[in-house]
Amino acid sequence: MAHWLYKSEPASWSWQQQKDAGDKGTEWTGVRNYLARNNMRAMQLGDKGFFYHSNDGLEIVGVVEVCALAHPDSTAKDDLRWECVDIRAVRDMPKPVSLKDVKANPKLAQMALVTSMRLSVQPVTDEEWLEVCRMGGLDNPPV
Repeated sequence: MAHWLYKSEPASWSWQQQKDAGDKGTEWTGVRNYLARNNMRAMQLGDKGFFYHSNDGLEIVGVVEVCALAHPDSTAKDDLRWECVDIRAVRDMPKPVSLKDVKANPKLAQMALVTSMRLSVQPVTDEEWLEVCRMGGLDNPPV
């Protein structure tokens, strides 16, 4: 299993909206960056990810999982270059993990959230996953 981080502006799509979507989940649409798209193409069913509130909040607030593999993004009209996955909420982060705390942790110095801040869908290493879960109070992190 691989791990990921998905960024969303809470005014556009919030963690609460993601949870409200239920087990069916939602398409992670609107990504128009080739690297982020390629990250989604690499995802497998059941891969877990962090849900990150960008711009407003700047914190990891929940855990999601991939529930449908990469497919054409329904918001891309006839532009077949853009694909997305579907994700569903798994659980709240007991203690949201702020960007400030991530940047202050030397174990996370190479995390894409620190080094590639503008990338909207990014990989998370196993070590980073476990450290952020620890920071967020997840005693038995979903893997």
